Amino acid sequence: MKKYFSTADIAVIAITFILFAAALFTKGFTNALLLEAGVLLVSVKIIMMNFKCSQTNKQILEKLRELDEDIKMQSK
Repeated sequence: MKKYFSTADIAVIAITFILFAAALFTKGFTNALLLEAGVLLVSVKIIMMNFKCSQTNKQILEKLRELDEDIKMQSK
């Protein structure tokens, strides 16, 4: 799981889920539950965006390393 999520992502997921479950038990199935579900979905979306951004950054860094190596090879 560490391969896909950082420690901070896992903490946010856990805290959000705990708060969602607590709201479910304290508020019951009311309109407030829809608000809590919206907060949960926003948290998940932010985590997904963070994952995609980190993957893109890794790809960009790899391409930059390749370009740097090519430039060094051509200058010799």
